[in-house]
Parts: sequence; structure tokens; C-alpha cells
Amino acid sequence: MSLDNIQLSPFLLQSLYTKTLVELDPLEAIPQEAVKQTIPFLGKNDKKILLVVDEKDTAFLADNDLNLLLSILSACKLSMADIALVNFNKNQDALYNKLIEEFSPTFVILFGITPKLLSFPLNFPNYQLQQYNHQTYLCAPALKILAVEKEEKKELWNSLQKHFFKS
Repeated sequence: MSLDNIQLSPFLLQSLYTKTLVELDPLEAIPQEAVKQTIPFLGKNDKKILLVVDEKDTAFLADNDLNLLLSILSACKLSMADIALVNFNKNQDALYNKLIEEFSPTFVILFGITPKLLSFPLNFPNYQLQQYNHQTYLCAPALKILAVEKEEKKELWNSLQKHFFKS
């Protein structure tokens, strides 16, 4: 008797395989939690300061612009850990409500982007500290412009001083 020709009786097969291989009772679908899409950002957002830029050619900022931003942050006694940097150009759905919901900022700075483009409920000129919804907003030209225009950089610095170094 070879092992290739073993024949088992139906009774023996039934006793060997007491459990079924296929579950016949339908199972309820396990509800999956909605996957929350998060907006990619640079920084840790420790101090709830949101910076929004509109950079087409880079993920966040070009090296020169990042260096300028770091020097601005340093002058305000801040670091990248204190902020969240979002590139609107790479996140077109990062509009006002979603930004506020996800980052809960106390201070928002828009570099080279208008409030209207982000569906902000208000509009305000560059360098004006605008209070709204228990938050402060500030618009400024793009960092590329600030790097070459000293007067623009001076205007930004005056606004930042009013906000961070109030007496």
C-alpha cells in the first residue's frame, strides 16, 4: 500500500475535519474610522504659529527663503519647532477652515498669499495685525521679495515687533 493511493472513508474524513473551512454566517462589516488626511507641514507647531507660503517649485521653501525665514524666526526668539509651515501650492485644499481645524493657531502669517485665496472670512492689507476669532493674522509679501526689498522687510519686522514684543 503506497501513500499515493490512501482512500479515507467519509466518516473518517468528517471526524478529521470537524470545523468548516468557509464561514457560512455573514459577518458584519467592521466600520473603519475615517482616515483623517493631514496637511503636510514643516516644524512642530509647539507655539501654534502657522506660516503659509505659496511656493511652486519646492516642497516648502527654497534654501535662500528658508534661511531668511530662520533669521526672522530667530529675531523673534522662535525656532522651527515653534511653527507649522504649510505650502499652499502643494495643498490646494488647505483652506481657512481646514487650516484652523488642523493647526489651532494663535498667530497666522501669510507670505505671498492673500487671505481671499485661502477662503479667509476677512481681507486685510499687508503688515496689518488683524484680530479675528481669538487669533492674530498678518500678511506679507513672499520671502523672495522680502529678501531683496529692505523696506518690505522693515515693515514686516515692525509688525512682528508689535506682536511678539508688546510692552
